[in-house]
Amino acid sequence: MSAENNRRQFLKTGSLTAAGILATGVGASAAESLEGPPSTPPTDSAPSHPAHVQAEYDGFSRYKPSRGNDPESPYYLGKQVPGFRTLDEGPAPFDAPQIPKLPYVMKNGVKEFHLVPQPVQREFLPGYWMNVWGFNGSMPGPTIEINQGDRIRIIVTNELPEIVTVHLHGFEMPVQYDGADTMTQNPIPPGKQFVYEFDVHEEGTYFYHTHVAMQEAFGMVGWVIVHPRKTYDPPVDRDFGLLFQNFFIAPNQTVADSMKMDWNWHTINGRSGPYFPPLVCKHGERVRVRLLNFSPMQHHPIHMHGHTFWLTGHEGARAPKSAWIPRNTELIAVAQASDFEFIANNPGDWMFHCHMVHHMMNHMVEQVGPRIRKGASVDRYLANLDSVPQAVVSKTALGEEPPGYPQKMQGMHMSMESMKTIWAAREMKGMRAPVPMSMAGLMTAMRVLPADLYHRVMETDEDIPKGEIFDEIVRRFGDPETYQPSPQSETHGSHE
Repeated sequence: MSAENNRRQFLKTGSLTAAGILATGVGASAAESLEGPPSTPPTDSAPSHPAHVQAEYDGFSRYKPSRGNDPESPYYLGKQVPGFRTLDEGPAPFDAPQIPKLPYVMKNGVKEFHLVPQPVQREFLPGYWMNVWGFNGSMPGPTIEINQGDRIRIIVTNELPEIVTVHLHGFEMPVQYDGADTMTQNPIPPGKQFVYEFDVHEEGTYFYHTHVAMQEAFGMVGWVIVHPRKTYDPPVDRDFGLLFQNFFIAPNQTVADSMKMDWNWHTINGRSGPYFPPLVCKHGERVRVRLLNFSPMQHHPIHMHGHTFWLTGHEGARAPKSAWIPRNTELIAVAQASDFEFIANNPGDWMFHCHMVHHMMNHMVEQVGPRIRKGASVDRYLANLDSVPQAVVSKTALGEEPPGYPQKMQGMHMSMESMKTIWAAREMKGMRAPVPMSMAGLMTAMRVLPADLYHRVMETDEDIPKGEIFDEIVRRFGDPETYQPSPQSETHGSHE
């Protein structure tokens, strides 16, 4: 048996052991007032944790909604409440779901990265493959993760059909490496290379992107995360990255129209909700979320339910604590990155979304025809107008009606196969069945799970029925006597 299989077996055994404990009645709680037994041992009300972790700080509780007693206290709203991770353990790993990390090699003390601008295909929703531009086969491009004090070398090899430059946004480097097209360097022709090399003295949240305007609208951006030489205090347990983008792609096309002043597709880390999975953390952890808006021209007021977070910085380093601001919603401007932190003291599945109403949907255009080039790569169309891919027109309406008529809101049709793909994400396990309908466009969820439920969702292969984890959280932390389970538990979005 492989090491991976051994681990899975261990985790599964652990889960079954927990179920056995439940069957014997050990760990009963107030949840017994509901019909039927709880699905998991309700043990999280007094979780085990490292010795340095406290549950209460000047009236602020790590484990239940609270604000603290004094707004001047360093622990008000959890402001300086530490995570479970100690400073000695260093920064928490950065996690930008759905985006790969760019590997490097050390050469004479320099971290050398290879970055390849190129046309790529990205599946915004299951079955909706779009022709966009990115780096190294990914849109957004792969994450560059480095440390303060590193010397980095980024070798850019242009595989686009046109010129490109790469700008490392926010870094203070020798001007010849700034990447401003023609102002500081000659553009990189197709097939050619350019080498960017400099010492990194900053720390914090940064990104790289093409510095050719219309290429930005095709998606050419990626994270650069610089971990500080001295770990930030208080330390965080989770470090998530969400990158927001908008595109206009006509309903009969797969190519973004970068000349448009309107936008109908919205993505988080290259996926549209509900294909972008929820963020999952443990009850009581300190969580950082880095938000980057790389939309061409639309700002995003990002709102998280169930918690108040501290805005701890914008591009670059963590701000001094005296400058932190408590928020529920933060407006992220174009090309702006903002960081916020909070203590996950309120278990549940919490909406986390842009508050622009059209950004909470997708494909907001009239449906006047079929996607005439479905499944066809049209990259060559971008380089040569004499070789337009074959358009295959088919009827989308019954009888002899022209395709797409009468014009009306057709909506997005999620097939059973698409729903299976969405529910296949580990992060979705145990959520209420209608959840995919409430996470369209720039929407996702922050799941705050008690340690045992986190284990079941994220660390086992257990087949968890829809709604089971959510129902269990209501039993332990909500008002179960007034809760109404979803009537769609067996039919909506079934993955069976």
